[in-house]
Amino acid sequence: MSELAPYLAAAEHAARSAGAFLRSSFHSRKVVDEELAHDIKLRLDKETQALITAELLAAFPDSAILGEEGNSGSAAAAYRWIVDPLDGTVNYFFGIPIFAVSIALQVQGRVVLGCVYDPMQDEMFCAVEGGPATCNGRTIHVSARSRMAEAAVFCGHGAHDGSGEAGIRRFARISSQVRKMRILGSAAVTLCYVAAGRMDAYIESRISLWDFAAAKVILECAGGVLDFTPADAAGVKGSVVSWNGLLPLRGILDEEA
Repeated sequence: MSELAPYLAAAEHAARSAGAFLRSSFHSRKVVDEELAHDIKLRLDKETQALITAELLAAFPDSAILGEEGNSGSAAAAYRWIVDPLDGTVNYFFGIPIFAVSIALQVQGRVVLGCVYDPMQDEMFCAVEGGPATCNGRTIHVSARSRMAEAAVFCGHGAHDGSGEAGIRRFARISSQVRKMRILGSAAVTLCYVAAGRMDAYIESRISLWDFAAAKVILECAGGVLDFTPADAAGVKGSVVSWNGLLPLRGILDEEA
């Protein structure tokens, strides 16, 4: 971990800088760059990634960036940052204060470091592979809940996640088995909540690597499990099933097959 300490410090600093920028702009008029059927792109997304990219490449000029808003540096770089500058753009646009800055570090193809910052709650979730997961420096751990009837679960459904009617049926079936369903609108925040024991599982049929890479490290260091099934050759798009490692979630989902 010691050799990654400078990278973690850089990720935290960049995440806080980006978070401060997003927080200061939260009540300002948002400029929309692109409107999709179930999503939206803001100019702030690109501006925030540019800020993060400048900081990270200034600290580590030989590294590369894989970001939701574009890539920088050499694709052959041994160290690659995976960045989602604003995870929860739709929330941000509508004035819902649930969003995050997500920064992960991939070394020789393996994601080893994650940093997720929620600027509105001022919560910094961090982990380095093999170490503890923390929130504002305090060690966190997944919940001890093992019964679906006790659980709070996020389950993506409908056209927005590509699952269509099958996703809606899955949502209905799982919702009948758990205590509560929660949809926060940010994959990174949701996964960190699972890591902190605030929620118990997260299921999504369509997700991108930058949405969950940092939170995956945090969740696994907190004792949780995340299974990613790629849907493209690059391994950037796919589906995620994640949980506290105790719920019988995988068996329940296997019943769909």
